[in-house]
Amino acid sequence: MSEPVQTPQTFPTRIFSGIQPSGGMTLGNYLGALKRFAEIQNKGAETIYCVVDLHAITVWQDPEALRRQTREIAAAFIASGVDPSRSILFNQSQVTAHAELAWLFNCVARIGWMYRMTQFKDKSGKNAENSSLGLLAYPSLMAADILAYKATHVPVGEDQKQHLELTRDIAIKFNHDYKVPFFPVTEPLIEGAATKVMSLRDGSKKMSKSDPSDQSRINLTDDADTIAAKIRKAKTDAEPLPESLDGLKDRPEARNLVNIFAALSGQTPEAVVTEFAGAQFGSFKPRLAELAVEKLAPITAEMNRLMADPGEIDRILGDGANRAAAIAQPILAEAQQIMGLIRSR
Repeated sequence: MSEPVQTPQTFPTRIFSGIQPSGGMTLGNYLGALKRFAEIQNKGAETIYCVVDLHAITVWQDPEALRRQTREIAAAFIASGVDPSRSILFNQSQVTAHAELAWLFNCVARIGWMYRMTQFKDKSGKNAENSSLGLLAYPSLMAADILAYKATHVPVGEDQKQHLELTRDIAIKFNHDYKVPFFPVTEPLIEGAATKVMSLRDGSKKMSKSDPSDQSRINLTDDADTIAAKIRKAKTDAEPLPESLDGLKDRPEARNLVNIFAALSGQTPEAVVTEFAGAQFGSFKPRLAELAVEKLAPITAEMNRLMADPGEIDRILGDGANRAAAIAQPILAEAQQIMGLIRSR
């Protein structure tokens, strides 16, 4: 496998990524994904972004909640700077090529590949036999999401690399089986100062909407007072900030707050440590809270505005779906033809 692209000067032809509408967008989602998506768009890449609602239903979803959460994710994309006129933004289920190509890939991928996926093991637990078939085949649908557009690169975190590697395996096997260089071997695009944001209560755990403590995370729907209060109460230690990052090696909570400050301010963690060397957290946290409110309050306000008009969100998603289908349908049709399927239209 070739090495991930690091800080490229020019962007590749086409980038795809998606977020599952499971509800409760956090600061981690913003810094680890949404902010980065807007930055990629603004550097001139061809960007296709998707709310992956078909992935969501691999486990049971309340229908009304799923519709609301799909719109909320779309609102978060837009509020974070993804411009639907410059990027394609849609929900997965409106473009049937995803499901159709996923079936073709189900017939290319091997069952053993699916059973090795860490996410299936985590979600199915000890009762795998009662999991949905969709949960097992989830990575095949993810491969279809990406390859329906022949995406060359996908922004991913370290915890998602296994699924992208399987996408590469499926593309390679398809090309080998049918002796055609049809699908690209998609590369991961890994960048950013704080691509993984940790819990405000435990620096060893990822910030997550599933954590039972709301104090562990900053939600994109939190108001300014709530954001400031959560940062003031964030777990730290009694030591001042060091003069270099080496001094944060065994201080996960301190390192997490430094990373968050760096990502929100557009600085490197090294620059943040240099600026605040010797400062106690009693003075650092108010600065971080002020910065977080400055950056997140406009996002929250825009999300609220968009969510007040669900018809407008649906219009944006529908327009994006039409544009996405115009790319994906010809690719699907060619894949079907390669496999020997007859298409009369």
